[in-house]
Amino acid sequence: MAVRIYRPAKTAMQSGEARTKDWLLEHEPASAAERDALMGWTSSRDVRAQVRLEFASKEDAIAYAVRNGLAYTVVEPKPRSPIQKSYAENFKFGRIGTWTH
Repeated sequence: MAVRIYRPAKTAMQSGEARTKDWLLEHEPASAAERDALMGWTSSRDVRAQVRLEFASKEDAIAYAVRNGLAYTVVEPKPRSPIQKSYAENFKFGRIGTWTH
């Protein structure tokens, strides 16, 4: 049974970094997802794919996997490079691009 340990990236719908500090442990899918012919829903018989465990640190997640005999893979997060820009740049003289409003 294999698990993946990673830190989730922030979603495109948020500007802050909420829910990105903890490390997650997820089980790898044991079987492929199936598509229901009548409703079009995607389902799987693998219940472990629904389980997500949160840990405060990477070491805690690794210790849990070792203690329970799980083969694990650690995915290191990529560093963010935030773009510094101000609201005033939308109105500067010589702005490149079309004005849309």
